[in-house]
Amino acid sequence: MSEKNHLYVLWTNADPVTAEKMVFMYTINSKKRGWWENVTLVIWGATAALVRDNEDIQEKIRQALKAGVHVTACKACADQLGATETLEGLDVEVKYWGPPLTEILKNSEALLTV
Repeated sequence: MSEKNHLYVLWTNADPVTAEKMVFMYTINSKKRGWWENVTLVIWGATAALVRDNEDIQEKIRQALKAGVHVTACKACADQLGATETLEGLDVEVKYWGPPLTEILKNSEALLTV
């Protein structure tokens, strides 16, 4: 998993303004402007419910995917919050993220938490 030019963004803040003005603004521009070669956005916790319920956020996910951001979500959270179907319908990868996040942390990879 260790890549010097891979940014992981762990998105747990379900505030729509934070999502639009930080999470999506930074991840999309990171890909479009070449700041990072690889960008992975991890949807975790309450953000799964935000995606489930907010069409504007769903559109931001489509834009991020189109820009080349890898968008993925914690399966346990998505299942518990009834968001799995919506996420998969948006072409978001849904998987258990506990072990991969642990590896990211142990390897001191670039991780931004929001």
